[in-house]
Amino acid sequence: MPSRQSGSPVRIRGLIAGLAERHTISVVSFVSPGEEQTRALQEIRAFTDEVVAVPNERFGLSKPAKRSMQLRSLIGTKSFARLRHESRPFQAALDRLFERSSFDIVQVETCVMAHYAFPEGPAVVLDEHNIEYEILRRTVGVAQGLPRKVHSYVDYQKLKAEEEASWRAADACAVTSPRDEATIRQAVPRARTAVVPNAADTDFYSPRASTPEPSTILFFGTIAHYPNTDGLIFFLDNVLPLIKRVRPEVRLLVVGPAPPPEILRRAAPDVIVTGEVPDVRPYLERAKVVVVPLRIGGGTRLKIVEALAMAKPVVSTSLGAEGLDVSDGEDILIADNAPAFADRVAGVLADNALATRLGSAGRRLVERSYDWNASARKLEALYHSTLLSRQRSELPSASNLVSRAPEPR
Repeated sequence: MPSRQSGSPVRIRGLIAGLAERHTISVVSFVSPGEEQTRALQEIRAFTDEVVAVPNERFGLSKPAKRSMQLRSLIGTKSFARLRHESRPFQAALDRLFERSSFDIVQVETCVMAHYAFPEGPAVVLDEHNIEYEILRRTVGVAQGLPRKVHSYVDYQKLKAEEEASWRAADACAVTSPRDEATIRQAVPRARTAVVPNAADTDFYSPRASTPEPSTILFFGTIAHYPNTDGLIFFLDNVLPLIKRVRPEVRLLVVGPAPPPEILRRAAPDVIVTGEVPDVRPYLERAKVVVVPLRIGGGTRLKIVEALAMAKPVVSTSLGAEGLDVSDGEDILIADNAPAFADRVAGVLADNALATRLGSAGRRLVERSYDWNASARKLEALYHSTLLSRQRSELPSASNLVSRAPEPR
């Protein structure tokens, strides 16, 4: 498992839980120094045969140390993500696991973990939570500071090469959307791929009878993740003031771990920054509308799926909703500039019938297409097709079979 960022731990847990009934699963994961296991590892332990936690001293670096590593990646040949996830202790932990246990499948969570060495026996399935290099490429387009633009562009070139190499090396690739599948197929036409959507636990995220607060807007996610930080700043600086012109009583809840200083500075009586919470559902219940004003990203947004599962109306940018089978005006509202985004949020706040209709349609969509058990079955089908293909390729050819037949007596 890679470091905790965005929805990765949620996806990993959801798929493991869906696979556990029919498979024996072992997990090797990074943790920050001083941690025996993260909350995500605690949650998956019930579904796994073994969990091995490997501390990584490059997680939780001070800001100067992180900048130093970014400079090293800028002048070196490896991407920042590759440098951050390189670890001899992690390789040693993998080697020990493979020595004492045998596996049919090795699943690698994102391309940043694909550089490790695996034995030849099991098939390697790469689970691409995003097309990672797209996040850097899109950062170049919206970042304000020249240093971030330069670093993101140089890092994008390196990560793109590393990511495409990981697609070629894997026996199969799982992706979250048809769009990401097409990207891989374009670069590696012979790649074996399958769409394994991000999803929600539809029992855990289910609508409640509680009445939402009529003027409360919610944004939730890993706030320190740069695409979330950028989207929030765009919303706070450009969209929220427009909403307040027509609904001055509105307030925004910002829920999620590690809000950076540029978000904390914008906290106010009508902008409540909670930090990490044990359960996001109470905040979803309070919200009249959920906003996803993202301008950078890849894969699909778990926050949208989880909000729809709770029957909450969602207003998103096109990029925020990218890869999901949603329809503007039916189960979600889409807007790509500040005035349009503000207008659509204000419209939901003012129209209870619209909010109810969107929420109900969103819940039906999730039940139909975005349940973790269904996604786990799609991943399982990819396992089976990959193993079958390997078995066929290892069979002797027809001529060899004939030549090796015993002579008649």
